[in-house]
Amino acid sequence: MGFFRLLLIAGCVLLAACAEPAPPEEAEIADLARAIRALDTRVDPVEAERAAQIAYFYPLQLAREYEVSDPPLIHNTKVNMGSRPRGLCWHWAEDMERRLKQEGFETLVIHRAIANSDTLLRIDHSTAIVAAKGEDMYDGIVVDPWRKGYGRLTWMPTLEDRQYKWKPQQEVLATRREERVEG
Repeated sequence: MGFFRLLLIAGCVLLAACAEPAPPEEAEIADLARAIRALDTRVDPVEAERAAQIAYFYPLQLAREYEVSDPPLIHNTKVNMGSRPRGLCWHWAEDMERRLKQEGFETLVIHRAIANSDTLLRIDHSTAIVAAKGEDMYDGIVVDPWRKGYGRLTWMPTLEDRQYKWKPQQEVLATRREERVEG
């Protein structure tokens, strides 16, 4: 009887791991919209709400398109082996940036950032950042659907992200170009 129970529990865990994540709660979306509005008094509340909706729901669509069925590092391995189409962090960041920019926001700007670009022991990580128009990424909010996996959004003010120290994508890419020329 003990073996059967263990087998049943293991099966349930495996099925749960393959299930799509639950849709975000309205309160989660409202919290992000409130944080985006708080970036600057000039931020349009309608734009903040729209950005929050996209930041939560678009990654769930991407997870289906990317055929995500595993945690991030395992999915990355599958992408690198060619058995999944996309889903590396920079894919999520690129697609999120493109989708948010499609909105043509007038009071928000979308930045791209890279962390760990100068660290040998950790792999680069990319994300999109929402900021008030005219502000840099350090005054914005990280919107990262890769970190938790399955398209579940992680968000926080850029400077409060204790896991990653973000740099502007263009700065990191310029440094890499210089290193290739010098090398």
